[in-house]
Amino acid sequence: MRKSIAALVSFGIILLTILIFGIEIFDEVWSFPGNIPFIKDLPSEDMPLGSIPLMVIILVGTGVFITVKLGFPQIKYLWHGIKVTMGKYDDPDDEGDLNHFRALTTALSATVGIGNIAGVATALYYGGPGAIFWMWITAFFGTTLKYAESTLALKYREIDSDGHTAGGPMYTIERGLGQRWRWLAVAFACFAVICSFATGNAIQAFTVSDQVYSEVAQVVGTEHFLTVKHLLWEDFGVSVQQIINGLALAAIVGLVIIGGIRRIGKVTGYLAPFMALIYVTAAILILISNVGVLGESFTMIFSMAFNPPAEIAGVGTGTFLIFLNTMLWGVKRGLYSNEAGQGSAAIAHSTAKTKYSVREGSVAMLGPFIDTIIICTLTGLVILTTGAWQFTEFYVTRIDPNFATADQLLNSSLLTSFAFKEGLSWLFSYGDKIITFSVLLFAISTAISWSYYGDRSANYLFGAKAILPYKWVFVLFVFIGAIAELEAVWAFGDAALGFMTFPNLLSIVLLSAALKKMTGKYFSIDHQEYQKK
Repeated sequence: MRKSIAALVSFGIILLTILIFGIEIFDEVWSFPGNIPFIKDLPSEDMPLGSIPLMVIILVGTGVFITVKLGFPQIKYLWHGIKVTMGKYDDPDDEGDLNHFRALTTALSATVGIGNIAGVATALYYGGPGAIFWMWITAFFGTTLKYAESTLALKYREIDSDGHTAGGPMYTIERGLGQRWRWLAVAFACFAVICSFATGNAIQAFTVSDQVYSEVAQVVGTEHFLTVKHLLWEDFGVSVQQIINGLALAAIVGLVIIGGIRRIGKVTGYLAPFMALIYVTAAILILISNVGVLGESFTMIFSMAFNPPAEIAGVGTGTFLIFLNTMLWGVKRGLYSNEAGQGSAAIAHSTAKTKYSVREGSVAMLGPFIDTIIICTLTGLVILTTGAWQFTEFYVTRIDPNFATADQLLNSSLLTSFAFKEGLSWLFSYGDKIITFSVLLFAISTAISWSYYGDRSANYLFGAKAILPYKWVFVLFVFIGAIAELEAVWAFGDAALGFMTFPNLLSIVLLSAALKKMTGKYFSIDHQEYQKK
């Protein structure tokens, strides 16, 4: 069966599933097989190991397996990756579209985004401080997954007659594992397209729109013609402000992505470092001002990672299911934040100008360190040290039910925004505006990079003729996301992310022997820094 026909059949099945069962069924991806009654409580109700999601087992398990097999490359080769990123080995005559730095910033622009602001806040909202620890675990082993998937993506990439690259897990699967595995490559590409519309697009647009709406509502109120929500159907309304937000975002993203990867690389090469500098500087200032409670925050992270408090009127403290909830939220948001194991970032890294695939793999390892270990940790610590985390469902349900009412709880970017406002109040009263600005920059850069991931996937499935139509649909989803509902968008995005991950991890495991050989061969050579002729 041709790839295009197989893709159309796959999209049809997904659409039919949504029409019959609703979008909620996709949220079950992260619960399987614990959502099956007779499996959930195995081997016993006191130790229901059957409740551990298969996704968590496969993701963390593959990360541990590859890390051990390659001898902890995230430790041994990290400095080499830093030197490569600095341009020490850049040869402008090598094949590819972007130098190592721009390939990394393009990948980081997709990962350093809403997950660092809204995702961390959501993990704390539902999973508590301990969820941050599990984000670290995901990032540590995810670093090796980034190395593996990016090395393989560059090894098996294609370069067309114009010198443009086409790479990613779909090419790794088809060219690395052979034609009999092409069905798996098609499955990955299909879910990558879907994920680009949801995770890499609609969620970004929603968070920006929600943040801007909140800012405008603070000034003019919620009954102004800009902010009043008109009910379209039960429990769903749209305001004029949200429509304006959607149109503006769609225009900005559209102007960049129509220019292709080289324009994307130029934009993200400037945007990613600039936005990270602003955000990190503000977060560090807050932590310095709250240094007295910093130790207490770390204590909560480690203690609640394994022994989170039980519900006030619930079962005993530290039960397995409560621990599982904390772990799951940390892993889910950790994966969403750094995309390790998902395979998306490998598409960006496959564009690097180099003849050594391992060289770009070492650059890719920096992604989870920057994204999760540094930026996500800063966000989490700001929320904890300022006390903002007390306005979460976790705190009210598990610690003090009298602290806040349901309408006072804060989730997503609004929780982070409140924390930054509180944390910078000693300096000025507009700390929350930094989050508004950061959300805008992060979301736009993420959507721009994700458009390229979907672009390459559409090209793989349908050929070059599909690229322009894909971009127009992508821009449309920017607008849709700006007026959508948070829960539905997150659920669908998480599911698509999960479905992408399975084929990518399988290809990494099956090609692990070849990957180990490539790694050993590359680092057995004394690599000299590039000298201009």
